[in-house]
Amino acid sequence: MKLLAYFSAFLTNTVNLNQTRLDQLDDRVAAITSTLKADSQIGDLYKTHIPQGSWAHRTIIKPFNNHEFDADTLLHLDEVEDWKPKDYLREVRAAFKRSATYKSKVTKKNRCCRIVYAGDCHVDVVPYITLSDGREVIVNYAENDFEDTNPQGFTDWMKEKDSLANGQLRRVIRLLKYIRDYKQTFSVPSVILTTLLGERIQTWHEATRYSDTPTALKVILADLSAWLDLYPLMPTLADPSCPETTFNHRWNQEQYENFRKKIQLYSSWVTEAYDEEDKALSLAAWQRVFGDSFQQPSPVQKSLTASSDIQPTREARAPHEQYIEEFGFSWRGGYKVRINAQVLPKSGFRHGPLRRLRRVSVLHSLRFTITTDVPEPYDLYWKVRNRGPEAAARDQLRGEIVLDENRSRTREESTSWKGQHYVEVYIVKNGRVLATDHHDVIIS
Repeated sequence: MKLLAYFSAFLTNTVNLNQTRLDQLDDRVAAITSTLKADSQIGDLYKTHIPQGSWAHRTIIKPFNNHEFDADTLLHLDEVEDWKPKDYLREVRAAFKRSATYKSKVTKKNRCCRIVYAGDCHVDVVPYITLSDGREVIVNYAENDFEDTNPQGFTDWMKEKDSLANGQLRRVIRLLKYIRDYKQTFSVPSVILTTLLGERIQTWHEATRYSDTPTALKVILADLSAWLDLYPLMPTLADPSCPETTFNHRWNQEQYENFRKKIQLYSSWVTEAYDEEDKALSLAAWQRVFGDSFQQPSPVQKSLTASSDIQPTREARAPHEQYIEEFGFSWRGGYKVRINAQVLPKSGFRHGPLRRLRRVSVLHSLRFTITTDVPEPYDLYWKVRNRGPEAAARDQLRGEIVLDENRSRTREESTSWKGQHYVEVYIVKNGRVLATDHHDVIIS
């Protein structure tokens, strides 16, 4: 059984970090950055600070057994011509050491300076620099080198996936983090967990597959288990917003192998709890997954859940729009495809990966390419969907699904109408859809 009210109460009472602590986190980060802005050395380099990771993605959970929760913030600094990469981290630490408030709280890590609030949380302050050549980087102190990053692009990607999943992806990430911390049977960095779960979100019957939290949990875990089953050895774990950067250095084969086995186990447990029709037996099965904190909610919480249980729906269909589900294919899943979008060079304008640029002006050209782990041969289908009053007024909302007949895996489009549009791809083999991806295209 779904036990929707139980899930709502469990997230509210046990999993989600309460608003008071989130507000306190905001205040602490504001105080930290005020100190750095006032520092005699770092202050002149300060540009801004950017919430990152679980804080930015709204997937922070309550620390288990009163352990500290963590939050990341990027400290955007000007480039200093004669500084080596490690100098940025060293100088930020020195700034904290000059502060009476933080000198006893700061610890230097490999990529950040950590400010510890004992028994509550720690804030990781990550130096982040935009180099003269346009690269966005953080520091690897041990190797005295820069690592490419795209923090806003990752956050945008996460929001896209969560939107496709009707807001359920964030909840599923929190639940998996809770299972990780509660059971302590596997370890996985949060950024890798977020990437692996986000990549499982598919444009296939989204309103049904992600209709509520237990359904989304069951579907996403099953899709993740199927994908992991393809890879006994740890595959390349690329940053979806920065393909040249991978996360493999943050994990190892032994940890990956254990994670793979545990996800297969917990996916089977979740399916068993979901499919069980007897309420008492279903509750016992869910408690095997989450523990005794997964309990019957109060009457007030039941009422709130019932009043807010709104079924998701797709946006209004465009006149010429098609959906892949209507092509007679069945769903198989288990594989991955990724759209890479490039803004092509044009004199006097920015160009490069759209995930870095975030948006593009009208009268530009875009090139979309794909990478996939589906073995050839397969068929590739493209969908381009425009939105906004300009496209609607000219009957250019589009939305048709077209076969990539020349098997180029490439598609070029021009940016003609302002609005938040998107491109999707579908990989089909033997009449089954094996993988899909979605890429927002914001034209301003």
